Amino acid sequence: QRLAFEQLRKMLPAAPASLTNSSGIFLGERFHYDLARPGAALYGINPTPAKPNPMLPVVRLQAKVGQTRSIEKGAGVGYGHTYQAQGPLRLATISFGYADGWQRRAASAAWFEGTRLPFLGRVSMDSIILDISALPAGRLREGDLVELLGPSQSVDDAAGHAGTIGYEILTSLGPRFHRRYVGG
Repeated sequence: QRLAFEQLRKMLPAAPASLTNSSGIFLGERFHYDLARPGAALYGINPTPAKPNPMLPVVRLQAKVGQTRSIEKGAGVGYGHTYQAQGPLRLATISFGYADGWQRRAASAAWFEGTRLPFLGRVSMDSIILDISALPAGRLREGDLVELLGPSQSVDDAAGHAGTIGYEILTSLGPRFHRRYVGG
């Protein structure tokens, strides 16, 4: 591809040349020419999917816990009670769902202080139910924030669960989120 590009470049020698996107940046300087276009890499998305991600995560998505409760064995959870409790569980409902742009097939857990909290039942329009039984009782309370994207679960992780790419995960997130830009 680079050799074909160089042949075309000879036709317009005065024009600035750009061949490289995020992935190409990591191929080396001979691919950079006059400028590079670092799209996905700016968001911490892995520009070299078959290799370890050289980028740091720059997106953190959190949702607020709206309710915590306990259920007994046999209780149904989610739309159509698609999950049936196999034993007593402690649950948290977060104010977040597919109306916010979260794909129903995307990652199936949130995180709190390094602990994975699996989703139970279906992702709803405005809420998701988490199994918080792995946390000490009372550790997660109403108003606390859980992580959906960040150091514990990357954009690429969520995309992999959904069978898509990181760009789609990020561009699907709707306007109901408060966005905060830090540093730069």
